[in-house]
Amino acid sequence: MLSRMRRMYQGAESFRELGLLGFIVLVSAGIQLRNPMFLTAGNINTLLVHASILSILVVGMLMVLLTRGIDLSIGSTIALSGMVCAMTVAANPGVPPILSLLQGIMIGLIIGTIIGLLVSRFNVLPIIASLGMMNIVRGLTYVVSGGRWVSAYQMPRPFLQIATGRILGVNHLIIIAVVIYLIAYYFLTYTRTGRQIYAVGSNPDAAEISGIPKKRVICLVYMIMGALAGLAGVLWVARFASAQGNTAMGYELNVIAAVVLGGVSLTGGSGKLSGVILGALLFGMLSNALPLIDVSPFWQQAIQGVVILTAVWINVVVKRRNEQQALLRREI
Repeated sequence: MLSRMRRMYQGAESFRELGLLGFIVLVSAGIQLRNPMFLTAGNINTLLVHASILSILVVGMLMVLLTRGIDLSIGSTIALSGMVCAMTVAANPGVPPILSLLQGIMIGLIIGTIIGLLVSRFNVLPIIASLGMMNIVRGLTYVVSGGRWVSAYQMPRPFLQIATGRILGVNHLIIIAVVIYLIAYYFLTYTRTGRQIYAVGSNPDAAEISGIPKKRVICLVYMIMGALAGLAGVLWVARFASAQGNTAMGYELNVIAAVVLGGVSLTGGSGKLSGVILGALLFGMLSNALPLIDVSPFWQQAIQGVVILTAVWINVVVKRRNEQQALLRREI
């Protein structure tokens, strides 16, 4: 019975991903008809680079949502880690790029650990814990910077090449995103901790009774999310060659939207990395393509909102249908 229900669930997930992939193809074809420049090699590369940072962040948000959590501090973490790293290389131009990346990751890891402890150990609601940290970290960014910017001319070239350099013609951002996806796929699919993340989100009480360290797992996913947000902060500043106090303001909503587009359930325990990849790609594609066909910025937000609401509605319908079929099979 359990294996039958698992196969049915996987079938529904695959159907949803195929539908999302088909939608991406149709949208791409429609945009190509309006603007033949859309599917050129140069614009596709620009699209992938544009979606890379979002793609890195959705990996962490996937794990958080799988445990029935949420993290609203992403944008603030990006701003703080990016600002601190930019100020560091501005004052010490000889700092190796790898140390800048590690510095950003550590800043994000500390923030994620604090949120994880608040949620797992002190039973603070995820939305409250992350909302509080969002404001604290954003304020700390302004305090650290003194309200000043760090501009491109203050950043050494090796630091900027973190996001602008290429290996065999492929931008560093794309390579980093692919590596993170491969690691996340192995972690969620083949490790015990990865399976425990799904178990905690599916049924927290049953997971705890069965011996799964629920608190440790919940804290871990926020630590991963924080580390990825810290990494994204360094990549963001290196790509745009500017560190500001309002960097990535509200960007956490884009991340959540992309994950939901990928079919991840907001109630936890349901979602696949492959779906998240497609969700990030679709969201990045819309951001890239709508300006190419001269859509007003106001309509761009409206269109993205319609797509997000449609994805949420489809997610709810598919899940309800899946539950009804499981109930019928159980009765039979």
